[in-house]
Parts: sequence; C-alpha cells; structure tokens
Amino acid sequence: MSAGHRGRRRRPVRPTGDRGAVTAELAVGMVAVALVLLAVLATGAAGVAQLRCLDAARTAARVAALGEPDAAVVAAAHRAIGGRSAHVEVARSQGWVTVRVTAPFVGWSGADGLRARASATSWAEPTGAHPTGAAAPPVGAGS
Repeated sequence: MSAGHRGRRRRPVRPTGDRGAVTAELAVGMVAVALVLLAVLATGAAGVAQLRCLDAARTAARVAALGEPDAAVVAAAHRAIGGRSAHVEVARSQGWVTVRVTAPFVGWSGADGLRARASATSWAEPTGAHPTGAAAPPVGAGS
C-alpha cells in the first residue's frame, strides 16, 4: 500500500433501504398509544355516566318512597343527573316503586346512540291515604 492510503479508514457502507424506518415505527406506535388512551378515556367517561344514572335513580327512588308525586320524582332525578337530557320512568306496583334513568353517553363523538342506564327500587312509605281513596282513620280511633 502506498503511504497516502495507510492512515485512512474505510467508512462502513450503510444500507440505504432502512433510512427512516425508526421514524415510521415511532409514528405507528404513537397512533396506537393515542388509540389506547382514547379507549381508556371513553371507558372512564362511560363509567362516570353509569354512576350518575345510578345516583339519579337512587335519589329519585328515595323521593318516590316518601310518597311524592311522579313529577317530583322526575325532577329529583334530573337535578341529580345534572340536566334534562335524561329519560326517567317511574313505575309503582304493590307498594314498590322503581325508577329507571337513561342518559346519553357524552364524551366521545363516535358514541352517538349509546346510553347509560340504571334503575333503583324502593318500598313506598304509606302516604296516609286509605287504599280506597278515603282518608285513613287516625291511630287509636275507635271503630
């Protein structure tokens, strides 16, 4: 070898087909992470909506158990859920009252039509009215 070539080192040859591969993998990985994060947040929002419906149903069932009219029961459910977007049903049967609350799932634009649902049942306290509609006699009154 000549003296001019002795001190130089040859550079390794890089394959040109892999340039940018790490950047592409990172981009795909970031999209996957974003989708997983979106799914976790949507699941959390659905859980919160379910808990709000359950809380509203329980509150309304307590109000109904006190003998309040259905309009007051529905108003209590709407106050508890924080808006009028919820649908509230009140069903009374043989001394029991069941309140069903359904509210739209808000928090993800792809969730149109999804709704959270909950129901609560309670024993209705006597309201003082006799089953025939006449006032009940006072306690201790003779017959």
